[in-house]
Amino acid sequence: MSFVVPVLDPQIAEIAPGFRAMSICVKATPITRPEVATNALAQACEAVTAGAPDWAEAHLAAWAHTFRLFGAKPQRTPCSAEALRKRVLRDAVLPSIDPIVDLYNAISLRFAVPVGGENFAAYIGVPRLTVATGTELFDTIKDGSAANESPDKGEVIWRDDLGVTCRRWNWRQGTRTRLDADAEQMWFILESLPAMPLEALQAAADELGTGLLQMMPGATIDRQLIELY
Repeated sequence: MSFVVPVLDPQIAEIAPGFRAMSICVKATPITRPEVATNALAQACEAVTAGAPDWAEAHLAAWAHTFRLFGAKPQRTPCSAEALRKRVLRDAVLPSIDPIVDLYNAISLRFAVPVGGENFAAYIGVPRLTVATGTELFDTIKDGSAANESPDKGEVIWRDDLGVTCRRWNWRQGTRTRLDADAEQMWFILESLPAMPLEALQAAADELGTGLLQMMPGATIDRQLIELY
């Protein structure tokens, strides 16, 4: 697969000065060691219950502030990293979904960073982080059935040429591009604000890459830091 360089709308710099992300592209091979993800998730849950990482509170508070700036209510719809962390602090564990999702959830928990995982083969065009007009379509599940809805006007969204792929920045992923262990073209986006040290973002990307290679020997991984100035 070709490398994925997402497009960031200039308005994002006004909403989240200093936003940066790590774009990671993976040409997958069959998973041979799913236990890598199982162990990583268990260890990440233990780390969270012990209070790690040091920057978690500040980083997640910064995300909550950013959500409020575009009209979201983080108490009801928090960023993905905070939602995972709250579940672990409540239950001490996080249920397994599949090896790929478990691994990137582990990275999100360990580093208090929102991590998106996407099946890039389902994308139409380039991923874009932008501000919604309110007319875009978002595919989701309601009452057990496929449904479409639209984001709020002014809401920060990820989208491609067909529609919204993630609402409220990183709160809820759409069904069309959802990643699972069978995908051959995987795209991960690790999203940070200045409250998270750059070295920690790089370490999170390192750990994700290492885990993927342990699970899928022979996989090809490329990454690039994306920054707003």
